[in-house]
Amino acid sequence: MQINEIQTNNYVSKSALPDADYVINPYIGCPHKCIYCYAEFMKRFSDHGGEEWGEFLDVKRSTNPLTKMQKGTTVLCSSVTDCYNPFEKKYQLMIPILKELKTSEANIHFLTKSDLILRDIDLLMQLKNIEVGISINSLDDDFRKKTEPHASSVDKRFEALKKIKESNITTYLFMSPIFPEITDWQGIIERAYGIADFICFENLNLRGAYMPRVMNFIRKKYPKHEALYNSIYQDKNITYWESLKEKIINYCKKNNVNYKMYFYHDQIKKNK
Repeated sequence: MQINEIQTNNYVSKSALPDADYVINPYIGCPHKCIYCYAEFMKRFSDHGGEEWGEFLDVKRSTNPLTKMQKGTTVLCSSVTDCYNPFEKKYQLMIPILKELKTSEANIHFLTKSDLILRDIDLLMQLKNIEVGISINSLDDDFRKKTEPHASSVDKRFEALKKIKESNITTYLFMSPIFPEITDWQGIIERAYGIADFICFENLNLRGAYMPRVMNFIRKKYPKHEALYNSIYQDKNITYWESLKEKIINYCKKNNVNYKMYFYHDQIKKNK
C-alpha cells in the first residue's frame, strides 16, 4: 500500500448524490478493495497512474475550519472512500473533524463498512442531527471475503450497528450492493430488526473498469447465475430489478420496516 500525505483546502465538498448536499472524504483511495467499487473513477483525479485502485491511499491534511453547512442541509461522511478504513487507526483524521461537527446545524450522516466507528462513539453522541449507517450486502462472511476482502466482518458490522443503536443514535443499514440471486435481502432485514431504524436498498450497478471484473467473478464463482447477469448487464434487461424492487417494498410494508430505495441511481440523481 502506497501512502501519501497531501494538503487540502477543506474536507467538505459539494455533492450531487441523491440525499447529500455535501460530502466529507478525508482520504483519496480505499484499502477495502471491494471488487465492485464505484469510486474507482476517483483514480483519475489523483497522481497514481501506476497503482491500482485499492493499492494507494492519500491522507488529506487541512488546517482550515470546515466549510459551514446551513441548517437543513445534509453532509455524508463519506462517499468515495471509507472514513473508517483501517488506516484511520493511525491517522485519526475523523477525531478533529467530529469535534468541529459538534457545532454544526446540518444533518450529519455516516456510512461505513468498519466497526472502527465505535472508537468515536462518544464524539458521535455529541452531534446534534446524526444518522449512522453500516453497509452490508451479505450474511455470508466467505462472500464478504471474496468481494470486500479488507472490510470488517459481517458479525462485527452488525455488532457495531447494535452498539450504536444502544447509544441512542439513529441507525440505518445500507444494503448495498444487492447481488442478484446471491444477496439474501430478506435474511439481512430480519437480522437488522431492532438495531436499524431504517434500511436502504441499492442494486448492483456495473459500469467502467469494474464491470468485467465482477462479471468474471460471477462466471468463475457463481456460474449458475452467469446467464442472469448477462441479461441484466449486457442486454440491459431491468425485469429482474423491477420484480425485486416490488418484492422488497411489499415485504417492508407488510413487516413495518422503514425503507428507502436507491435502485436506478442515475435516475434518482437526475430527478434530484
